[in-house]
Amino acid sequence: MTHKRFAQKAKKGFWILLFVAYAALAAGVVIETTRPEFRGLTQISVISVDSAEEARSKGAGQVAAVYRATSGVPFSSLPPGSTFKIVWPDGSSETIVVGSPLSSIAARPLKGTQQPPSE
Repeated sequence: MTHKRFAQKAKKGFWILLFVAYAALAAGVVIETTRPEFRGLTQISVISVDSAEEARSKGAGQVAAVYRATSGVPFSSLPPGSTFKIVWPDGSSETIVVGSPLSSIAARPLKGTQQPPSE
């Protein structure tokens, strides 16, 4: 009887742990461009979601490169095809799709995800 109760609790604990782990992974990466490591980037200082898509792509590419370089695992953080949320200096935000670091377009904004600055 105690074995059966233990098995039921173990199953329940497993599903709770799995749900929490999935929720943590689903949250994704959020990069705030106002952090010190991104402030000096030339493409970042004047960009918002209202800027031209090409400028936002270049800025996001710079941010992705710095994020990779400063992370503990530079070759596996932000792999091609992954997404991250970027918060521009004015507070506006959007989701970025990461391209190949070898490509001329290292990152591009995902259409329809642009959010104006919150007040």
